[in-house]
Amino acid sequence: MARTETDPTEPHATTGSRREEPARLGPLGDFIGFHLRIAQEASFRAFAQRVGDADLKPRRFAVLTLIAENPGMTQTALGKAAGRDKSTLTSTLDDLVKRGLVLRERTPHDRRSYTLTLTPAGCALRERLMRAALEHDRELDRIVGREKKAEFLALLRKIAAELG
Repeated sequence: MARTETDPTEPHATTGSRREEPARLGPLGDFIGFHLRIAQEASFRAFAQRVGDADLKPRRFAVLTLIAENPGMTQTALGKAAGRDKSTLTSTLDDLVKRGLVLRERTPHDRRSYTLTLTPAGCALRERLMRAALEHDRELDRIVGREKKAEFLALLRKIAAELG
């Protein structure tokens, strides 16, 4: 039977001087996908707060890091590595190119394909974001527990592999 109680760790919304009761989750209380999304949103908000720039979301950090680790990678390879579809990845890349952080060049052997490299400004931003990401990851380690991290990551990878 699905739980119908609310999560006691959720903050209570207030309307004027009246406290609202937290929403009943119903069957969502036992859905892994629902809690993955809630945890992801909380993690993304905390990362953005740590970075101090709402436009520098973890997605941008991940894209910059993947390109830094794989200079000259194609957009297709980046999409696979980042787990992003072409439409969301293209808009992110367009923004990073426009900001002068990523260089996108046509590949010589396939005029429909592009290779990606970081510009010096992209490298500098990635380093700044890496410091924030390491601090953020230490906080997640504290929450998950260092002794449970490997198991937790293995479960997340298993979900991605079997559903991806």
